[in-house]
Amino acid sequence: MSETSDTLPGARAVRIAAGEARLEGDLAVPAAATGVVLFAHGSGSSRKSQRNRYVAGVLQGEGLATLLLDLLTLEEESIDRATARLRFDIPFLAQRLLHATEWLRGEPETSALPIGYFGASTGAGAALVAAAELPDQVRAVVSRGGRPDLAAAALPDVKAPTLLIVGGDDVPVLGMNRAAMARMTAEVRLEIVPGATHLFEQPGTLERVADLARDWFRTHLR
Repeated sequence: MSETSDTLPGARAVRIAAGEARLEGDLAVPAAATGVVLFAHGSGSSRKSQRNRYVAGVLQGEGLATLLLDLLTLEEESIDRATARLRFDIPFLAQRLLHATEWLRGEPETSALPIGYFGASTGAGAALVAAAELPDQVRAVVSRGGRPDLAAAALPDVKAPTLLIVGGDDVPVLGMNRAAMARMTAEVRLEIVPGATHLFEQPGTLERVADLARDWFRTHLR
């Protein structure tokens, strides 16, 4: 799927302070929401990712609030396009998620909601590092085609139940996820989507990701 600049239906634009930076996001809060899921996008992507927006829509239909967030500013994105450096700076990205989580805790609409993280590609590594930093706040993590190996030493400290979703044809990443699982002490499950490659572009594969994420968050954010 491609990127889109359309506004996420039912969402409002937000700006979140992260040190001196201001991060752009889309927050959607359904009526009587039972939890909130913060999305950490992957390498070279943004809150406009059509794949993440599709998953967010499915979660909203389940009564979950969603926050799609640009982890980089426009200036940082320009630097990253030239160097591909920031997208792999996992501690830096994890700090951005910590700022966003603090922001959610301060918003009246989301302050009382249990929090989950949905990470894609390198964003999954950042989500796991941030979850390890906030064991009492982050209640669940879902990784789509993620790089949990990039969380390295933080993996044993993750307390949140974690679902790793990997495409069956994404062989290198599948191996990385299996190795990461062996280092985790929290509840962790690996779901392999047959016939899917890294971006889950094959028919029906992204829908399967959304269903798995919905069920995981439905179980652990209530």
